[in-house]
Amino acid sequence: MCGITGAVWNEARRAIGRETLLRMTSALRHRGPDDEGGHLEEIRLSRAEGTTVGVALGHRRLSIIDLGGGHQPMPNEDESVWVVFNGEIYNFASLRRRLEGGGHRFRSHSDTEVLVHLYEEMGPEFVTALNGMFAIAIWDARHGRLVLARDRLGQKPLVYRREPGRLLFASELKSLLELPDLPREVDPQALDLYLTYQYVPHPHTIYKGFSKLPPGHFGVWENGQWAVHRYWSPDFNRQVDRPAEQYREALRETLTSAVRLRLQSEVPLGAFLSGGVDSTIIVGLMQQAVRQPVKTFSIGFPIAEYDETSFARQAASHLGTEHHEFRVEPEALEILPQLVWQYDEPFADSSAIPTWYVSQQTRQHVTVALTGDAGDELFAGYPRYRAVRLAHWIDHLPLAAKRVLFGRWWQRLPASPRQKSFRRRLKRLVSALAMPPARRYLEWIAIFNESRRAELYEEEFVRRLDDRDPLEFLNAAFAAVRDRDPVSQVSLVDLMTYLPCDLMTKVDIASMAHSLECRQPFLDYRVVELGIGMPVALKMRGLRGKRILMETFADLIPPDIRRRQKMGFGVPLDHWFRHELRELTHDVLLAPETLQRGYFRPESLRRLVQEHVEGRFDHSYRLWALLFFELWHRRWIDR
Repeated sequence: MCGITGAVWNEARRAIGRETLLRMTSALRHRGPDDEGGHLEEIRLSRAEGTTVGVALGHRRLSIIDLGGGHQPMPNEDESVWVVFNGEIYNFASLRRRLEGGGHRFRSHSDTEVLVHLYEEMGPEFVTALNGMFAIAIWDARHGRLVLARDRLGQKPLVYRREPGRLLFASELKSLLELPDLPREVDPQALDLYLTYQYVPHPHTIYKGFSKLPPGHFGVWENGQWAVHRYWSPDFNRQVDRPAEQYREALRETLTSAVRLRLQSEVPLGAFLSGGVDSTIIVGLMQQAVRQPVKTFSIGFPIAEYDETSFARQAASHLGTEHHEFRVEPEALEILPQLVWQYDEPFADSSAIPTWYVSQQTRQHVTVALTGDAGDELFAGYPRYRAVRLAHWIDHLPLAAKRVLFGRWWQRLPASPRQKSFRRRLKRLVSALAMPPARRYLEWIAIFNESRRAELYEEEFVRRLDDRDPLEFLNAAFAAVRDRDPVSQVSLVDLMTYLPCDLMTKVDIASMAHSLECRQPFLDYRVVELGIGMPVALKMRGLRGKRILMETFADLIPPDIRRRQKMGFGVPLDHWFRHELRELTHDVLLAPETLQRGYFRPESLRRLVQEHVEGRFDHSYRLWALLFFELWHRRWIDR
């Protein structure tokens, strides 16, 4: 696991010098504390006399495999192809055997060297042969070509900036911002997206002129031209009908293989164990694959509704792991500045806080940790999928029955100050029933829905927005699943949107901040493609999800964990904004510099703060998003 950065140019005035490359690389030290490297080169293209192309490649390394021989940037034998790489290639051993059979010679035992030889064989399409998580930059001196590639599900980040005569890239935006002449201007459209989704979705970043390479894509820069290509495009509309027993056998076999591949390491390895179904299954399969007890890690909080440690202890006892439990009192005032610096752009998923703490504690014992991420998206585990199924049932009721059952009575229900109360969830469900499926789903998941954003924005800021609707991001994903049932639609939409843009961003940044590598077996593309084609009846019975996981891995899951309701991995934001964060919120969100920025109406900010502090409404998620944005603005824009 590492950090990569660099540039390619065909105009001399755009060249990156050694000192600049060193600054860009040093900004990623937390991602790779073990080693650093750089490569600078300029070539004259023979087919275009007088055209000079230059490249700068920078790398920070967290050593996992081939500790002594995996230095990057790494070339092929004649140094015509160079690579910098962040991630792990789990099938590198089989790829190496294939390449050696074709005459390629290797100087190291690392997975990195496979990439340069595979590129020699396949060109930019080499990524289709990889099973792993990765962000890769390949420099091909023979063609004056730079290839950037990102893994299928977006586990590893890759950002870039196109300029006349130059392309810049990095694992994190902070690396690119080491170039002193780059503008730092908030993209109004990205801010609108952020306040809708709680993250800035690809290909956007919060800055104008900076982009994220989407998951499952590679980009090629050649002759000063840049083109992005999609290389992984499963048929999300295709449902594969087969007997349940065949699916259970295939799931057991494929997920077991995915776990075993991710046990390759020359450094200490363990797993996050929350006490939920997904992490319990992953740890159980790990324990079956090794002789010694697996090191497992969980984190607990003093507030009972946010504490899962009793279930984690049950799972650890059932599976026979060497369990480590940490209890922390989250310090909101302490953690906020760290998150603002680490995440580079506004990121309002508050579960980044417990993820940060568990990564920090886990890194004291191991360097690699397996996680249960993506089980919910693949196997219909989120509570909101119940609302999707209920809405689908209601959609098929006769019109007269819907009028009798719902009418307008829901508008007279008093607002609940509790974010997850039954009354509040019922109002959100009923109020969106008349909307099309994509708009309805956005209404349920949005931090600020359309009407709330309209109340929040200053008129001048609204004029700076273009005509694009934030719903377009979801609509593009819904278009890929139009022929599936409603639950499969939204779970696969989450797989394409929420998972890479929120969950994978959260885990990557929080873990790499502490130089911890996290691996997700559920995101092995073979497991994902199996889950994509699976009928919803195997995933969800009534309003209960993860049916096939419970049946397939019943031997690994204690009864109490099979019966429990899903608990979010969160922190008590509503309490914080009335106590620990109350003064900071007032001092930051209602400060003159905040109110005069021209983004938000002062009266709207005052109303949100007042309604929450007085307990009239739970605006905690909205306040967190606004507070994070303003602190980010002060750290990265106003500096």
